Amino acid sequence: MTLNPSAEAAGAADLQETAVAAAPTATATEPVLRAENLVKVFPVRRGSFGGAKAFVQAVSDVSFELLPGETLGLVGESGCGKSTTGRMLLDLLHPTSGTVFFEGRPVGGRSGREEKDLRKRLQIVFQDPYASLNPRMTVEATLSEPLRVHGLWDDTGPQRIRDLLDLVGLSPEHARRYPHEFSGGQRQRVGIARAIALDPSVVVLDEPVSALDVSIQAGVVNLLTELQQRLGLSYVFIAHDLSVVRHISDRVAVMYLGKIVETGTRHEVYTKSSHPYTQALLSAVPVPDPAHERSRKRIVLQGDPPSPIDPPSGCRFRTRCPKAEDICAEEEPELIDRGTGHPVACHFAEVEVVL
Repeated sequence: MTLNPSAEAAGAADLQETAVAAAPTATATEPVLRAENLVKVFPVRRGSFGGAKAFVQAVSDVSFELLPGETLGLVGESGCGKSTTGRMLLDLLHPTSGTVFFEGRPVGGRSGREEKDLRKRLQIVFQDPYASLNPRMTVEATLSEPLRVHGLWDDTGPQRIRDLLDLVGLSPEHARRYPHEFSGGQRQRVGIARAIALDPSVVVLDEPVSALDVSIQAGVVNLLTELQQRLGLSYVFIAHDLSVVRHISDRVAVMYLGKIVETGTRHEVYTKSSHPYTQALLSAVPVPDPAHERSRKRIVLQGDPPSPIDPPSGCRFRTRCPKAEDICAEEEPELIDRGTGHPVACHFAEVEVVL
């Protein structure tokens, strides 16, 4: 979705005024979901006539944890590996290497019964609400299907459908409608209702508001926050819009070309950003205060992201980084705390306030 700066600023203002504050970071010490050294490689062919095989490393050594009741924002440019990571968390894609743990156990390699139970506990909301709903099924059929598959449909099923619709802000009359009869925001609410129908513990939200009008986004963000507080959900919120991520996330992980380059609490990433890539992303976020907006420093990245088939040596961001030096090509920076208070993968990490 491409917007002009004034529309983006207005949308940011709407979110700032109407979005419910994100749930406080959970105090539990045991993560409900943990990704450990995830790598995903896809084979591709060079050229149009079956040329030599090459490999795209979509995700490269990604690790993070998700605590109960917490929202982790996963942000970055298109093609950085966010959605691939989300699908590996749900075992919809099998990692080339690395492991995803749910409640202490690997999500892969489970028996049929255990796999079916896992599907109840881990759910996803997709980016395009129209493409993710069957156009030939009514809302009632869409919501009843997972209940029937998992043996949860009985005499209380119709009431469960009405309760789900009420939870997401729709009326019982909507149950008889088909997807094309709804607006984009309403369709996404149906998708959210389907995701929570089986009482999951974790929901992966794959850019759930990027296909919606700016004026509708705040309502969906509010809904997600309210459902999290009411149902005790944990979210992985995948997005490229940092304005939205700021309002819903407890912690944020910034990805570039398959790697996490900076991670920390929402406050740390937004007020003490230390990686040049994070700072560039934040400098593009519109601010509703015109005077502040005019005085802000803009960081414009040069060139396009490198090809994931042949990523740069050392730091993958060095070809677009204004701070790059010889060491950046020779040595890949580790994701560690370099004195900024949170982990950053940059040899020259330095706190800079850009919002």
